[in-house]
Amino acid sequence: MSDGSSVRPLWPPLVAGLVLGLVLILTFVLVGNGVGASGTFASIAAWLGMQIAPAATQSNGYLGGMVAHGANPFASWIVVEVVGVAIGALLAAASAGRFKLKVDTGAGKIGVAPRLALALLGGVLAGFGSRLAAGCTSGVGLSGTAMLGIGGFIFLVVFFLVGLGMSALLRRVW
Repeated sequence: MSDGSSVRPLWPPLVAGLVLGLVLILTFVLVGNGVGASGTFASIAAWLGMQIAPAATQSNGYLGGMVAHGANPFASWIVVEVVGVAIGALLAAASAGRFKLKVDTGAGKIGVAPRLALALLGGVLAGFGSRLAAGCTSGVGLSGTAMLGIGGFIFLVVFFLVGLGMSALLRRVW
């Protein structure tokens, strides 16, 4: 954990955006896919389904393809990517002196437990929405717009508008 004495500054947003763009290009060139994350949770659901109710999982129109012919859902490119991102983020935070386990209380208008409950609810809703949209902000938004897909542009506009609206609604609470 960091004591705050050797904390390195954050990257300038322009530099971070350029690096993210380069990473996106590299994923298309090296892996044949863009970036994404939400598919990992579908892979976990498929794996859990195979542990609990294999016949139902195999016959499910959504999860069945992930486990067809004995496929291991954890061997998919998106799971490997998310594990790599988690490891990379941990190493980057530690090397910059910014790794610290804490709950950010912001202005402190609500307690830690309600804040965690709202964050969990928001995460569940975002995950559900990402499945409806066939991807998350990185998958549909970044990768979709990189391929000049109209759905990616629509997704990003709606994502930012909803985010701005929710931040205005929760500003007094959060």
